[in-house]
Order: sequence, then structure tokens, then C-alpha cells
Amino acid sequence: MPDSTTAMRKERFIGLEWLRFLLGFYIVIFHTLHNYPSIRDWSHYVTDIGFFSTSAFFVLSGFLLTHVYLDASYQMREPPRSFWLKRFSNLYPIHIGSLVLAMAVSALVGYLAIAPGDSDISLQFVVYDVNNDVGQLDWKSLNHTMGTVETGINLLLNLTLLHAWNPLYLTFNPPSWSISALFFFYLTFPWLAPRLRRVLHPRRALLLVNLIYLIPPLYVILTTDYGMPETGILHRNPLIRLPEFASGILLYAFYAQRKAQGRLMSLPQCCLTLLIVAISVVVAVYLLGLGHAWYYALHNGLLLPAQLALIYVAAHWGAPRSRRLVRWATRLGGASLPMFALHVPLYAVFSRVERVVSGDPGLCTTDFRGCLAAAGELHLWLYPLFLVMTVLLCVLFQERFVVRVRKFLLRHLLGQNPRSHTEKLS
Repeated sequence: MPDSTTAMRKERFIGLEWLRFLLGFYIVIFHTLHNYPSIRDWSHYVTDIGFFSTSAFFVLSGFLLTHVYLDASYQMREPPRSFWLKRFSNLYPIHIGSLVLAMAVSALVGYLAIAPGDSDISLQFVVYDVNNDVGQLDWKSLNHTMGTVETGINLLLNLTLLHAWNPLYLTFNPPSWSISALFFFYLTFPWLAPRLRRVLHPRRALLLVNLIYLIPPLYVILTTDYGMPETGILHRNPLIRLPEFASGILLYAFYAQRKAQGRLMSLPQCCLTLLIVAISVVVAVYLLGLGHAWYYALHNGLLLPAQLALIYVAAHWGAPRSRRLVRWATRLGGASLPMFALHVPLYAVFSRVERVVSGDPGLCTTDFRGCLAAAGELHLWLYPLFLVMTVLLCVLFQERFVVRVRKFLLRHLLGQNPRSHTEKLS
């Protein structure tokens, strides 16, 4: 048994690196593609299911951390304090870097007012979270301007990685709630992972966790009008979303068990599973059009089997012979969380610059306000450029900023540099 587990610990899941990247890439598309009127009639079919990526990312995090940090006896390979500081040193530079950028961009966008509606944007502008028709019937009623004290409280929540616990609205850099939730998951990992890893029947445990996960959305569907705070609680409350992370731990236990038994899937079985996942996504997109209740159910549990299946298949993908491909898989996978955190402010900058360039940019040297007033429309043919630039900038952000700050933090918090196999994998 120890030999088998040692071999598992040395396994590199290159397929999961590619999957991490694709999940981050899809989140970028999810939050930006709808801005192009020429494709709005059908683009929602592509973006409706964007929450699939975030949930799958949480599952994937549980899977990979279990692989890296549990030893042959299913115990933590290092003290919890060391684990927590390493995870904090990885998350916090991403969060603070994206927070500062998002706040600066938000203030600048509101000041320049280039696009329609920009004049309403400020650091204090937020939108209440609901899942009913109010947003379509009376959008303004959901708009809220935070007061000074309220802004200060929410800034403090962001600085302490507690902002996912605010169920009313998202602030400053909306997608960063996922970083807040991840940090909570990491706090539970040293206690949760060893216990779940010892489960003898992980497949049954996965079914039980999935059923438990479905209880809150079913309660909300049966007892509320899909307003607030229930929408925000289901969307991002770390306790509510914890079953996804726990499922990742159990999925790794199932994978390790099957691998030890020599019962991993064949290529035809992997292809069939991917087909089932694709069908599940298509059905989910259809169900989302049938009413608000389906959003809650699909967002919080109904799609979890498909997410588990996708990650399980990706774990089977072997490493390519090309070292260059392995290197790029690692680099792009490492940039996935920065893609989650940075894409909103990056798109805000890109889209406003595009509008100015497509208007009358010559005016900018003589009549700056006139130049902004002459801003044109967005063009879909430039969208691929934004996607490529976002990927490249997030790779550079991870390698040139996050890694350096992480090493600085670890050197001062733990008195070491992250050079071991464990830190490289994590």
C-alpha cells in the first residue's frame, strides 16, 4: 500500500493542468461574450452555464490538494500551519493584485464614462443578487450605492478574504469571491481531507455528499421568491459550496482506489463519459430556459456528477512526450486562478480602449472629452485578441508577480523557499 501511494504522489496530472486552464478560459468568456450585440441572440447558449467552471474548479482543487498533501497513511505531510501559510501565500498575491487593479479600473471607468452606463460605476456601486424577474423588469431597483462605512466594511472583508460571506452583493472585483471561498476550503482541508480519504466506499460517499448539497437549493426553491439574501448565499457562501471541494477529495480517493485495483477507464470509456458530460451540459442549458428554479438546482448540485466525471476523465490523460507541451500545460494551468481574478478589469480596459480607437482617436490630442464622447462600438473580430492578451497577461502575472511575492511571503512566514516537489505540484 505505501508503495502504491508513493507512486500516486509522484504522478503528474497534466490533463488536469489543461483542464484548469480551460475552466479559467471559459470563465473569461462567460463574463465577457455577452457584451457583443451582434451575437446576443445565441451567445447566451455558450455562456449560460458559466458557473460550471467555478464548481469544477472547486472540485479540482480538492482532488489535487489531496494528491499533493496527504501521505501514504492519509495524514497531512506537513503541519496545518505550514499548509495554511503556503496556500495563503499562493492566494493572497493574486487577490490583492487583482483587487488593486479592479478598484483603479472601476474608478477610472466611472470618471471617463466612455461606454453607456459608465457614469454610474464607482467603487461604491453594487448590484443586489436576485434570481427572479426584478432584474429584467426594474434593473434600477437592484442598484445600490454603498455609504462610507459600508464601503469600509466591505473593503475590510476583501482584505481579510471574507467577502464571499456577504450574501447581498459582490464588491470591487466580483469574481474574486471564489478566492475567498477557496481560502475557507483550505482552512478545512487539514481536518477534512484525512477523514474523507479513509472512506472505504468513496463512490457511495460522493452520492451522499451530492444529496446533501442539493438540500439548500431545494429549500430555497420551495420556500422563497428567489430574492436576497438566499441567492447570494447559494451562489458563494463557502459553507454551502464546501460539498464541491469535499467531492474533489472523495474523487481522488475513488481514483486512487481504482488505480490500485487496475480498473481505470479505457479510451472508449473515457470518450463515452465525455459524451455524457456534453449531453448533461446541453440539457442543463435547456433547463435553464424553463424557469428560475432550475438555476438554483443546476448551480448547486445537479451538475456535480458531470463535473466529477469530467475531472475523473481528465485525470486519465497521460503526459505527452513533448517537454514543451508539458511546460506550457503547467504554465497555463498555473495562470488559471489569475484568469478568474483578473479578467473583469482587463476586459474593462480593453473594451474602453477599443471603443475610443473605433471612434475618432485623432481628437484625443486636441479635445480629450470630445474624443471620449465620439467613442464607437465594440467589434467581435477583436474579441479573440482580448482572449489571447488575457491569457498572456495572466501567465506573466503569475510568473513575474505572484511567484515572487509568494516566495517573499514564505521566506518571511516559514523561513524557507518553496523548492520541494510538494510546493512545485501545489
